[in-house]
Amino acid sequence: MILNLKRVGKVVEIPLVQIRPCRSAARKYYNEESLQELAQSIKHNGVLQPITVRKVTSMEYELIAGERRLRAAALCGHTKIPCIVITCTDDQAEVMSLEENLHRSDLNCFEEAQGLHQWMYHAHLSPQEAASYLGQEPSVINEKIAILHVDDEEKELMLKAHLTERHVRAVLRVKDKVDRRIVLSEIIANRWNVSQSEQYVTDYLERTEIEKRRFQRQRGLLRDIRMFQNTIDKAVAALRVSGLNAETEQYDDEDCIEYVVRIPKMRVSHPEERLSA
Repeated sequence: MILNLKRVGKVVEIPLVQIRPCRSAARKYYNEESLQELAQSIKHNGVLQPITVRKVTSMEYELIAGERRLRAAALCGHTKIPCIVITCTDDQAEVMSLEENLHRSDLNCFEEAQGLHQWMYHAHLSPQEAASYLGQEPSVINEKIAILHVDDEEKELMLKAHLTERHVRAVLRVKDKVDRRIVLSEIIANRWNVSQSEQYVTDYLERTEIEKRRFQRQRGLLRDIRMFQNTIDKAVAALRVSGLNAETEQYDDEDCIEYVVRIPKMRVSHPEERLSA
């Protein structure tokens, strides 16, 4: 989407109560300490860089860029803030706001990924087009958006631990959710850096694959043993039908399974015994 924006006049001061938040703001989490520092700076020096807004009604403006400045100005008691007013459509305003947020260095990796995803959606950009626009490889764009696959609980844990995007991507290599929670807990508990976390995930996946193969082999062996036992059970059942009171016993230990079949010997009558009878 090519933006065709028009600036209306010079910088003007607008009451804070007339400015509504942007609908597509990428930022969801704010560092209160940093916000307080910015508020103190604005209190002593004023707002050095105007925020950008657009007029939506005769008495209302929508924020396009500068939400931290707007919040900080409110914190230090300002009732007005300098603004640059532009004219644009709803879609253009959303794209511009998202685009401005993508260039902020203080967004966490999830806010950046969500903003990137929204920007691509509303600007109708493919990963290749977005990558070209931002001067990056398409694989980088796809990797950034992929971190949105973590669930809300995982995201909260990652944010509290201040994990980086590379940390998140390493954890997402673990597809099973139970295993992923184990890996995430270990990384957070040990405060591992990116390299340590990536190596741990690699080792964990290798161990998991070895255990999986061992289980499959054991399951195949147990299936063969059960087939063998069924064959014996059928043979014993056939002996019993023929009148032989065959018995079976099974003993298990760590090294083997012992299967004992006892078949009583048939007593054959001597010819003289038959004659005397």
